[in-house]
Amino acid sequence: MKRVFITGASSGIGAALAAHYAAQGCTLGLLARRGDALDALIASLPNPHLHRAYPADVTDHGAVRIAAESFLAYAGGCDIVIASAGISHGTITELAQDLPVFESIIATNVTATVATFAPFVAAMRAQGTPARLVGIGSVAGVRGLPGGGAYSASKAAVRVYCEALRVELRASAIKVVTIAPGYIDTPMTQKNKYAMPFLMAPAAFAAAAARSIERGASYRVIPWQMGVVARLLRALPNWLYDMAFAKAPHKARKGTS
Repeated sequence: MKRVFITGASSGIGAALAAHYAAQGCTLGLLARRGDALDALIASLPNPHLHRAYPADVTDHGAVRIAAESFLAYAGGCDIVIASAGISHGTITELAQDLPVFESIIATNVTATVATFAPFVAAMRAQGTPARLVGIGSVAGVRGLPGGGAYSASKAAVRVYCEALRVELRASAIKVVTIAPGYIDTPMTQKNKYAMPFLMAPAAFAAAAARSIERGASYRVIPWQMGVVARLLRALPNWLYDMAFAKAPHKARKGTS
């Protein structure tokens, strides 16, 4: 699997995955809003001449399709697509100003995942060789976190959407993989002002994620310790979960620190 397309590639998890796959000799298509950051990333990678930068916002579905079609033509196909673009802000339902934030989180984390996969499905079917569509979920999508309703809802939606797509494509050579990160040391989590158990370095996360992607795992929580936590959270009865998390720290809202 040597041709890899990654969104949200200019920083965080996306950049770590790009560095990992470039080190394996892969040809990369990297999409993110910040063209200058993409260019700097590509310059730092092995064989920079192999890779292509696509400056675009994932919520611009036309631009995403153009980028996907360009990469398919350049690379002669695609083996792995990773919808890694994502944003996170705290939201409070009763605050009217948070509604647009909620909408932007759903648009970036959920709808853009669909828009990222869509242009590749027919080409991957035609290849007839093993291929992967990878959605990035989160442990935050296992249970609804107070003050983080938008982010939790978006990541739960990614998991369920990928599950549906996995069944749809079961008869093909395309496997749909959901990776649910715990706390990874990226700019997104560095804004959190609360304890983050089992915090993981981005490079270590990327290596573990790539192994799961290669195997075609349907769903994997990384690191594994957070997988144990996720199973425990899922098993808690609602009354106990509500009591335990009623005073949990909230993620910062947009425009606050």
